[in-house]
Amino acid sequence: MFRSFKFFEGQVISPDVFLRTLTDFGYRRQAEVSQEGECARRGGIVDVFPTTFEYPVRIEWDADTVRSIDSYSLTTGRPFWNHKIVILLPKKAQGRPFKINALSQEVPLNAFVDIHKGDYVVHPEHGVGIYLGMENVLVAGEQRPHLLITYQGEDRLFVPADQMHLVQKYVSFSNRKPRVHRMGSGEWKRTKLRAQKATVRVACDLLKIQALRKALGGHAFGPDTSWQSDFEKAFPYPETPDQARAVEDTKHDMEAPCAMDRLLCGDVGYGKTEVAMRAAFKCVMGQKQVAILVPTTILAEQHYQNFQKRLKDFPIRAEMLSRFRTPARQKQIIDDTANGKVDILIGTHRLISSDIRFADLGLVIIDEEQRFGVKHKEKLKEMRSLVDVLTLTATPIPRTLYMSLMGAKDISVINTPPENRMAIETHVVAYDRALLSQAIERELKRSGQVYFVHNRVEDIEEIEDDVVALAPPGARVVHAHGQMPAKVLEKIMVDFLNNRIDVLVSTTIIESGIDVPNANTIIINNADNFGLADLHQMRGRVGRFTKKAYAYFVVHPRKALSGDARKRLEAIHEYSQLGAGFKIAMEDLELRGAGNLLGLQQHGHITAVGFDLYCRLLRESVAALQQTLDK
Repeated sequence: MFRSFKFFEGQVISPDVFLRTLTDFGYRRQAEVSQEGECARRGGIVDVFPTTFEYPVRIEWDADTVRSIDSYSLTTGRPFWNHKIVILLPKKAQGRPFKINALSQEVPLNAFVDIHKGDYVVHPEHGVGIYLGMENVLVAGEQRPHLLITYQGEDRLFVPADQMHLVQKYVSFSNRKPRVHRMGSGEWKRTKLRAQKATVRVACDLLKIQALRKALGGHAFGPDTSWQSDFEKAFPYPETPDQARAVEDTKHDMEAPCAMDRLLCGDVGYGKTEVAMRAAFKCVMGQKQVAILVPTTILAEQHYQNFQKRLKDFPIRAEMLSRFRTPARQKQIIDDTANGKVDILIGTHRLISSDIRFADLGLVIIDEEQRFGVKHKEKLKEMRSLVDVLTLTATPIPRTLYMSLMGAKDISVINTPPENRMAIETHVVAYDRALLSQAIERELKRSGQVYFVHNRVEDIEEIEDDVVALAPPGARVVHAHGQMPAKVLEKIMVDFLNNRIDVLVSTTIIESGIDVPNANTIIINNADNFGLADLHQMRGRVGRFTKKAYAYFVVHPRKALSGDARKRLEAIHEYSQLGAGFKIAMEDLELRGAGNLLGLQQHGHITAVGFDLYCRLLRESVAALQQTLDK
């Protein structure tokens, strides 16, 4: 029998009863909380570190009523995320890995997504309704808390708090409002059955892909060498537990006798690149070559510089193919790659052109695959069955959940921020010269650097003049955009990286991956013109180390904002805490839909029953088919 302990703001439960329940669930009482499975009490405050959370939770009481529930930092003790409802699970041996791999009927998507009053929700037996909050209902002579959901025709459903895990937030890939059902009608049963049948087809395709991968086999890399250990020790930061686990998972896949297809998911700046570097090094130690595909020339340059630094003590050759290289140099690199003289080749989609040949390719690392075009993705799909593939991504976490639930991908998730990382102080502001001047001056006074993003090449030089006027006298202000000659752009980026430029006025060429530890203020002009994921990615260019960082999303005071633009800016301001990528991705799905993310045939079914329930139905179909095949 599944057991869980749900508690929520406004609940009447004494701290004593609460602590007894925690003890019954296997939590150890300590003077203070320091690791998973521990709890502690100080007067009207209880701290608990759930086994399925990355951070501990602090519950504060007024007498016997729960006043607030907040995740807080173990380092600073400061709260950073408020929860309305928390579902605690008994302490089990599996601990952390539970989070993604064991999503189930009892631990739904709303363990990650907060439900607010007025949200559309899905009950598996009654369909789509509207959540109206918590209400006490008299049951067997006592008041008990229930979730109130309204349906078509003013039907009302009261769900007991101990069954709240059945209710999921409605998330779809369409920004149209869902159809609200009538309770007790056959329509919801028919809709759910159609979705269930559709998932069987998808499940068949998935199992075929898995079977093909196993049948084709692949190269099994040997165990780590002593050089691998030396390379990893040179990483200048303490690795997080999630990072260490992702490295372990990746190496395990590489040593297996079939081709790896692992997705490494983590918020911006959470250390995915280091996992990729270690996999690349292991591949070269196994006498095979590595291809690293990135979406932009700037990111290719950054990866190349990083590899050069880390590989300087090893006889390994890394090269980069991009427009930053002359045609003659590109030809030389291509020839050397074909002859096995290049160990690691970094580049944009140029790497999957027909003229590129590898002597013995063993690993392909793809950074942000969703940024590549359809043709490129088809080529990458072909590669997957032949060589090991490691895909890095910061944003499509809902897609990750989907693929994890249906067992299509091996997934590592890095949820833990690097040590001493601070949340970025985020401001959505009207264009104000005095405010922006103050923001630039503050950063330069502490010897930092500033990004000023303006995504129009036509007037970027005029904006540069404006920024010169805003900055302190003598500040080194330079503009950059993707249409510049390659050599000019390369020099600017290297100068910025080496602190020879104070303020970089640029288009969104800085969005993917560029990592300048000393740049900790970003100003994004006309922020209402960007998508939510883009805003989050650009904000992730700052605050990547231990300095306090600032992000200013600037809109023009006389410009009327559309409803969606306003919602995007509200969301980027609200979700500014560490690890907000999941919330951002979910919000982005709701604001703009996700197009053909999971295939047109399935799109209507997801819209009809919601993303979460669709995932569950699909997982049931995969499990049932797998069981049939295993018999």
